[in-house]
Order: sequence, then C-alpha cells, then structure tokens
Amino acid sequence: MNGPQLATALTAIRLSLHVLAATVWVGGQITVAGLLPTLRKLGEDAPRKAARAFGRMQWPAYGLLLVTGIWNVAADHVNKAGGTWKIVLAVKIAVVLVAGGAAFLHQRSKSKAGLAIGGAVTAIASVTALVLGVLLAG
Repeated sequence: MNGPQLATALTAIRLSLHVLAATVWVGGQITVAGLLPTLRKLGEDAPRKAARAFGRMQWPAYGLLLVTGIWNVAADHVNKAGGTWKIVLAVKIAVVLVAGGAAFLHQRSKSKAGLAIGGAVTAIASVTALVLGVLLAG
C-alpha cells in the first residue's frame, strides 16, 4: 500500500470503530429501555441484572468513543476547521461528558427518581452527541 491508500484504510478503521462504539453506547441504551417492561415482568432483579450486563459492554464502548473521538479530531486537523465547526465540536465534547457523567450517576443511583433522571439525561445527551457527530462529519 502506498501513503494515500494507507491513510484511507486508517480513516476507515478509525471511523468504523467510532460508529461501532456509538452503536453499542446509544443503540444499547435504546434497546435496554425498550426491554425494560418485559424485564420487569421477569422479576424484580431482572432489570438490574440486564443493566449490569449492558454496563460491561457500555463502558468499553464509551472509552472507545473517547479514544476514537480524539483520534478523529487529530486526524481531521481541527486547526484548519472554521469557527462554527469548532463551536459544534466543543458542544459535542461537553454533551459527551454529560452523557458519561449521567450514565455513571444512573448506575449508582438507589432511588427510582435517580434512575429515571439519570437514564433520561444519559439518553438525551447520547442522542444529541450522535446528531452533533453527524453534523461535524458533514
């Protein structure tokens, strides 16, 4: 492979990993939320067990999102980007951090209100980050 082909392959790997991690992080939240009514019928502890199982996939995906997100910014030469793009990037970074923080608090909540608020903030922030990522990609 010559230089341009290698760059194209690395770009494909970087973007594929980022999209895969977003699929697990965002799609998994939506899937678990959709399964909750059924899980509740299976027993009082079933939702908690399913959430723990999802957490074993969720956090590595979030970490991969952070790593590939940094890689995306570095590879796209953010210094050449316009002011609006940089503003959207800054908002996306903030929203990603809110999503991670809310998910962390959601997992540690002991109250139904805390679980509901944490889950809602995590979901809204995660979908918002997804949309902002699409905007940034052009």
